[in-house]
Amino acid sequence: MSGISPITDIIRRKRDGHALTADEIGLVVRRLADGSLPREQAAALAMAIFLNDMDARETAALTAAMARSGTMIDWTGRLDGPVLDKHSTGGVGDKVSLMLAPIIAACGGFVPMIAGRGLGHTGGTIDKLQSIPGYDPFAGIDRFQQVVADVGCSIVGQTDDLAPADRMMYAIRDVTATIESTPLITGSILSKKLAAGLDGLVMDIKAGSGAFMSDDEEARALGNAIIASAREAGLPARALVTDMDETLGHAAGNALEVMEAVAYLRGDVREARLHGVTVALCAEVLVIGGLASDIEAAEAKVEAVLANGAAAERFSKMIAALGGPADLFDRPEAHLAAAPVIRPVPAPASGWLAKVDGKAVGEAIIDLGGGRRRVDDVVDPRTGFADVAAIGTRFEVGDPVAFAHAASEDAANRAVDAYLAACTFDDARPADRPLVRMVLGR
Repeated sequence: MSGISPITDIIRRKRDGHALTADEIGLVVRRLADGSLPREQAAALAMAIFLNDMDARETAALTAAMARSGTMIDWTGRLDGPVLDKHSTGGVGDKVSLMLAPIIAACGGFVPMIAGRGLGHTGGTIDKLQSIPGYDPFAGIDRFQQVVADVGCSIVGQTDDLAPADRMMYAIRDVTATIESTPLITGSILSKKLAAGLDGLVMDIKAGSGAFMSDDEEARALGNAIIASAREAGLPARALVTDMDETLGHAAGNALEVMEAVAYLRGDVREARLHGVTVALCAEVLVIGGLASDIEAAEAKVEAVLANGAAAERFSKMIAALGGPADLFDRPEAHLAAAPVIRPVPAPASGWLAKVDGKAVGEAIIDLGGGRRRVDDVVDPRTGFADVAAIGTRFEVGDPVAFAHAASEDAANRAVDAYLAACTFDDARPADRPLVRMVLGR
């Protein structure tokens, strides 16, 4: 290991604004993965990176090293189609992954999706799926790969085998106020995607009050950083910056969102904004994977597998293959737990719903027990908000803006007050907002 600075010198160099070499980054990542890097040194380095950033070369080196810190899945000879995925930075009511994975599978792709638990107001895909009785997102890499091969898609959580250095770094970032670092976000996302053996990736960068990032330019910078690092690693990537200034879909809350995803795939109801984002992301995935010649052809394929039930069938098979009920699509109400108290959120005045503070809605869900502020918080999957009205809806006094699903009367009362406080009503109809704010990497 001659020529490589000790860890303290590496921290000092980054603290002083210097770029780190690939060997220095590799040493830090190996020490993270084997548990020999003291937490105080990991915390100091995370803060130094947060304050002084990393250039594209450093970020690519960090990403590659974290991906190689554990198992690298090789699909060679196992699949007869491209290995594709989508990753979202998260938002209130963002359940797109639940529909996208089976849609892409029904179109001929394979989706080995490694998702996360929620932390903070944006929720998490694994929490949604764990509201389904029996569903096991931590069944291990062998079962994960088998379900991908058999069904075409599998959504699981990060295991000990995949990018273990990322898991250690994320725990450090969570307690040191360094979550928002662009290179650390990029490395965390891409290391798991590279470890999953992808042929193409589409990012959904959420921007707005209900998102991790509220500013379009911050979202653009993150999207471009991820695309650059992915391409440096040989992974074709694109990014969409999509609107997250309100709940995406009709529901926000774990079991409620699974119920909405089932209704969406069955064709019972498809909320316009949710459908628009889902189709847009699926189309980009299909084009980047070579499964459609252009966006228009890709959108037609998406609509076809939704209409003929092929996407719903893939989702149902994935749920059963990972331990969930085989009849979830036929009887979702029998399997998804319901909250004991459901309370309408009444409009306080006549007018148009002009604005919703998405973060405040997410915080209200946490207060209901439907999310977590600490990694060890227990989530109540029954709670959240359903029948959520979209911005631009006209109300009369007392009309329900949403329905709070709560574990108690007191919790329901607090949730109603919190939701109303998040809403702004106006005499004039608000201007329409673009659903897809920008497309990067085409």
